Amino acid sequence: MFDRLIRAIRSMFGGFVSSMENPKMILEQNIRELNDQIPQMNENIATVKANVVMLRKEVDRYEKAINDITSKIKSAINADRDDLAQGYALQLEKMRENLEHSNEQLRFAEQAYEKAQKVKKAFMREKDKKIKEAREALRASERAEWQAKVADTLESFEMGGLDQTHNEMLNRLNEETAKNEARMEIALDGVDTETMEIEANAEKLRAQELVNQFKQEMGKGVKSSEKTISIDEQQDETTSEKTIGKKDKTKS
Repeated sequence: MFDRLIRAIRSMFGGFVSSMENPKMILEQNIRELNDQIPQMNENIATVKANVVMLRKEVDRYEKAINDITSKIKSAINADRDDLAQGYALQLEKMRENLEHSNEQLRFAEQAYEKAQKVKKAFMREKDKKIKEAREALRASERAEWQAKVADTLESFEMGGLDQTHNEMLNRLNEETAKNEARMEIALDGVDTETMEIEANAEKLRAQELVNQFKQEMGKGVKSSEKTISIDEQQDETTSEKTIGKKDKTKS
């Protein structure tokens, strides 16, 4: 049964596909059919396994019965009851025949189960191989379809009309950008940056004075010469920045 199943699976993908059939649909159907075979195969293997378990229990039962009858025969002989021993001996002979028959059936059942396991492994390898091949072919087909769509788009692409629109939009954006930059420069020229710089320098001097006060309170006095130099440096920087700002305005 399992040999026929394997032969059928191996020939599943080798059939003739006519030009009127859809290869993608056939491959997808083959994948579904391969996966659908697994539950039925597992059920068949479970039946074979159940037969092995049943026969093993039967063999164990006969072996136990033989041991019991053997003990009874020995007890009867010790009691000089040959008549009872003879009856038990006939039962023992029958049990041994049954045990031999059951052992033979068990051997065949175990061989069938082992063969079923091998068939399943072979089937799973074949199934995985076929499904992998089918899926790779389907993915390649999808890529080819996408490439065909891209090719169709490129073939119908009007480069001339696009270039005209493209250049027109670029020019519009460049003009708008230039206008906005010019507005920004005009707005900056109208801002009193000199006053802003003076206020910023005054804040720096105020901050330095606060720090010096903290140092004096902490016993880290600041020398007057250092303070004077710091203030002079700030003033020189402020004067230099004012001069540069005026020159820039004059040039503009």
